[in-house]
Formats: sequence, C-alpha cells, structure tokens
Amino acid sequence: MQVKAGIYWENRVFPLSFAQFGLLLCTVLFLMGGCATTNNSDMVPVNLALLEKWSGDYPVSELGRLPEGQQDIRVGYIDDTATFIRVWRAFMPNEILPVVDFSKNIVVFTRNIQFYNRTSILKVTLQEMNAEIFAMETMSAMPIEEKVAMAMAVIPRDGVMVIQSGAEKIQIMDYK
Repeated sequence: MQVKAGIYWENRVFPLSFAQFGLLLCTVLFLMGGCATTNNSDMVPVNLALLEKWSGDYPVSELGRLPEGQQDIRVGYIDDTATFIRVWRAFMPNEILPVVDFSKNIVVFTRNIQFYNRTSILKVTLQEMNAEIFAMETMSAMPIEEKVAMAMAVIPRDGVMVIQSGAEKIQIMDYK
C-alpha cells in the first residue's frame, strides 16, 4: 500500500515543484529588471560649469539681434558665432569679444521683460536634458524704456536640449 501512496505523491510533487520554481524564477527576473532600470525623474540635478558670465544693459532697440523667436521671452540661448558677435556688440560695445567654442558650448541668457531689474546668473543645473537657469534680480518698479538688464553665461553644450527659467522653456533647435 505504501508503494501506491508513494507513486501517487511522486506524480503530484514534481509538477508542483516545477510550478514553484517557475514562479520563483519569474519573481527574481522581475525584481532584477526593476533594479536595473533607472527612473530619470529621480535623477539629481547636476550643476553645470559657468565657464564665463556677464551682466549688463542691453538696448531695447537692439532686441532684434537676439536669436529669432527669442526676442520677446525672458530666457534664450546663442549657439553660433555670428549671432554672438551681433549680440555682444550691442551688449558690451566697449569690451573685447570673448572667444566661445560653440562646438562644445552654448551661451544662455536671461533678461527682464516687465521692469528694469539688474540680473545675474547664479547657476545652471542640468536634469533630464533640461538646463534650468537660476538668476538673481534686484526688485524695482522702474519701467523698461531704453534698456533692459541682461545676463549671459557660457555653459557646456553636452546633454542640453531645453533651456528653462521658471515656467519658461525653449527647445534647442539643433541639438547635437
């Protein structure tokens, strides 16, 4: 009689063990897959190096020298030498033009659009290809008439696809 009971359980235990092994294998693979993937929203912002930075006044009459589509917004970027020369000549006409390697860097800028407030770029952070500009402004109620305050900084181009300051975002058109 024991032989019959042994045969009975022998036929039932193997499929049950096989099912348990399969469940264990699926659980391990699922957990390993979950641990191997990265969730970009949890990435910590990285401070980008400010290779050079400037602050000063920019003539309202010369806003047309800023890159197309960026003349009426608070933030923007310059990614070519010709545009940088035009903007620099209006921004700092008595200063020597700094050399910027646009194959490796871009120039970001922020300016005021409501009131004349002195501004300076404090830092730029990069998270998920989004470069966020943190700028400090003085607070005044002086209207913008002939000039706006503007700040510019040279940052590394690598990994930057969007420029942001507050809620304003601008897509970099020729992302490399």
